Formats: sequence, structure tokens, C-alpha cells
Amino acid sequence: MDEDMQRRQALKYLGGGLLAVGTGRAAQNTVIGYGRLTGTNLTEQDLQPIVTEHLDADEYTTDVGEYELSLSGDEIGLSDGDGTLETLSVTESTPEAGAAVDDEYDLPGSPVEQLLRDVPALRAGEYVVEPSGYERFFDRLRDVEPRPFSVGTTRNRYTGADPAVVEEFLGSPPTDPERVLAELMAAFREYSNYDVTRYLAGSVEDNVLMSQVELREYFESPTDFAAIADGENTGMFCTELTRRSAEALLAVPAHEATLPVVAGYVQNSRHKHAYTGIASLYRRDGELVLPMTFVDYTHTTQYDDFHVRRLLGEGLDAYDTGHRATGMYW
Repeated sequence: MDEDMQRRQALKYLGGGLLAVGTGRAAQNTVIGYGRLTGTNLTEQDLQPIVTEHLDADEYTTDVGEYELSLSGDEIGLSDGDGTLETLSVTESTPEAGAAVDDEYDLPGSPVEQLLRDVPALRAGEYVVEPSGYERFFDRLRDVEPRPFSVGTTRNRYTGADPAVVEEFLGSPPTDPERVLAELMAAFREYSNYDVTRYLAGSVEDNVLMSQVELREYFESPTDFAAIADGENTGMFCTELTRRSAEALLAVPAHEATLPVVAGYVQNSRHKHAYTGIASLYRRDGELVLPMTFVDYTHTTQYDDFHVRRLLGEGLDAYDTGHRATGMYW
């Protein structure tokens, strides 16, 4: 059977199956379980265990001026083009020893001291999680001294996007995370849309055909930044919008951004939804603090697709009673 015939067959299944997907199933997946009748939501949840489950200070390498700074296991290393200059133990060296290395090599931002002070706390989950709306999140970061190199160690996923490609997609360099949030919203609306057809196909596949017939694949299209900008994409899911937004936010090193952030994939398995989590680090009275916020590009895109922005707003802020987290992946 050729591709056109398979697609027509898929549309046939879709048209008939939609009649069988009742409003009860839709309500189960989109309304119930946020604390109105049962369940909970972001504003009520204890987010500490969800954040700490997958947030870690892991393998990390970055350039600091003419030097390379690395974290691998228990070892923090500083090297140049000729080889290793210094190695320090995360568990045995003191922040003061790190500060001495920073001074000796004139490293801006005291990165070695920062890692020696923060990495043990990050690995032990010894920090205070402080969630808020995204505007308050960025206002707070401007009022404190963030820890950009420590933030860099937590970037374990969604790194490696080409900054030039992201810049072309956004219209400006991805160096200011607050600006990136707004530019992503506009770019997703301009170049793509929420893939309603594929979503409905998946609903029929899962709830009517009991996954015995594959429907989603007939409505898929490329979802990388270049493909979206080139018009090759026909629609995106929440999972794809979330991954692309995290990649854009992490396109430049944390210490080279105007404000250092780590971005991740927030899963709501209860409602089959995903959206973007954003966090940073600073110290308050000697204690490590992890401020965080949440944004939802599914909502911003859908509200524009269905022309309801005037009624519902932009839909970007996800720290509200309509979002829930069951997992976070950084």
C-alpha cells in the first residue's frame, strides 16, 4: 500500500474514531486532577523531591577565557592548550583552595570556588526550591548574584543546539533567556502550529483502536529548528515544543548568558502533557537557593491558532492551578 493510500486509510480511521472519543475522556485528560475535584497542581505541590530526582551536577566542560574548566566525578580540572594545570577534589578540596586557583589564573567569576562550594550541595539535594511565575523569577535573578558555573553543571540534557540556527529562528542571539521566552512564543506562532490532527489521531489510536493500528506516523513532520523555519513542519506536539524551547534556552553557555538558567522537560503523566521548566541558582545567607518557573508553549501556540488570546491571554506562564508535575528532566 503506497503512502497516499495509507494516509487515506488513516483519515478514515480518524474520522470514524473521533465519534467514539467521548467528552469524558477529554475531561479526564485536561480538566480533572488539578485539585479542583481531586489531585493537585504546581502551586500546591511539594516540588523539592520532583526537582532533585533528576537534577544533578554531572559531567561539565566549558571555556573560561583562555582556559578550559571541567567537572568529572570527584575531579575539577583546569587546563590550557598545553595540558592540565590544576586538579581539585570535590569532596576533599575547600572553596578557599578553589578561590586561590581562581586568583592565580585570574579567572572571572571565581568558577573553581563556585563549583567547590555548590557541587556537593547540588549532589546531595541540599538547596531550597522556590517556584514562581516567570516574571517574578527573572526579577529575582536581577536582584541577586547568580551562580552561572554551578548552573552550567546541571545542564545534562537539551544542550548542543547550534546558536546560529537558534538565532535565525528567533531573530536575535539566544543570550538573554527572558527575551528568548518571548521570541520563542512569537516564532512558534509564526512558523508552526499545534498539531491538532496528529493529536486527534493519537486519541483514536490509544482510546478507540487500543494501539492496534498506528495513526500518528501518517501526520508527522520534521520538528527541528531549521525544518520549522523552512516550512517543512506541519504542526508540533507539547513534547516537541518543550524540547525545542529547552534547547533554545541552553544554546549558549550559562556564564555567557545575561542570566544563567537551566531548562528542562516537565512531565505531567497524569494529563499526558509536557511543558518547560526553568531554574537558576544563587546563595542567600550561605544557603543554596534554586528559584524556578514554568512556561507552556502548547498554550501560547493553541491560543493563537484558535484566536482566543484576547479571551484567555498569552498562555505563557505555567506556574498556576492548571499545571501539574510528575517528573522533571534537566
